[in-house]
Amino acid sequence: MALVTTTEMFRKAYEEGYAIGAFNVNNMEIVQGIVEAANELKSPVILQVSAGARKYANHTYLTKLVEAAIAESDIPIALHLDHGDSFELCKDCIDGGFTSVMIDGSKYGFEENIELTKKVVEYAHAHGVVVEAELGKLAGIEDDVNVSDADAQFTNPNEVEEFVTRTGVDSLAIAIGTSHGAYKFKPGQKPQLRFDILDEVARRLPGFPIVLHGASSVSQEYVKIIQENGGNLADAIGIPEDMLRQAAKSAVCKINIDSDLRLAMTAGIRKVLFEKPEAFDPREYLKVGRANVKDVVAHKIKTVLGSEGKAL
Repeated sequence: MALVTTTEMFRKAYEEGYAIGAFNVNNMEIVQGIVEAANELKSPVILQVSAGARKYANHTYLTKLVEAAIAESDIPIALHLDHGDSFELCKDCIDGGFTSVMIDGSKYGFEENIELTKKVVEYAHAHGVVVEAELGKLAGIEDDVNVSDADAQFTNPNEVEEFVTRTGVDSLAIAIGTSHGAYKFKPGQKPQLRFDILDEVARRLPGFPIVLHGASSVSQEYVKIIQENGGNLADAIGIPEDMLRQAAKSAVCKINIDSDLRLAMTAGIRKVLFEKPEAFDPREYLKVGRANVKDVVAHKIKTVLGSEGKAL
């Protein structure tokens, strides 16, 4: 099966009340873990690449890894640019074989965001590629994205219709209380998503796919393993999975998951190297990290996303 866009994925997800997992990839083992889980559970999946991942692993290496994943599976896979911050970066990914790109103009004012997003949409649609944009600002840190709590702001539902109409964008990431990274909340702070905002956005954009960023749950199991094996992740806390499942049953068609994969991979590697400090074969510890990634993705598909068995 060839790479696909997210258009049909999202249409089916919206109608049937589930979401597609968009998992960030950085190396071969992460790609393998994600795709093996999705393939076994017959779930469509989005492999997404950040600007930081492209700098680390190289555009060509990453796209070839995704091509290998397609050859080894029979599920719909989309290749998506996560948090593209410029027209030039989006264009490079479109020209380089991505089937979906995100242009993140949320750091700009409303009119500038529209202008930049519309420019990307026009180029992408002319090349058969779909576009995600963002309205509102999520707090937290992820690769090149760094927004303080003071600068974060919820999406204004009064702006979504005009934004979508004027840009022609295909999906919209909104800010309703999720946050990038493992340290999403201050100690003692209770995670809470603004479902009132989500419901109002869905009312104003009927049938339109909504995206949640910063939606890792930060598994305390892996946090504990890391801490027990020389790491320090005190106070790391994520979004409760029942809240994410509720969102997936609504207008949310794409849920981004990155920190959970990093924690799983790191926990596996730390455990092996802590227990066997003489280990020097990368295959020995990376395969444990890969297995953890696979377990996390399988869990998300079955428990959070509801996309098991939904491959077209």
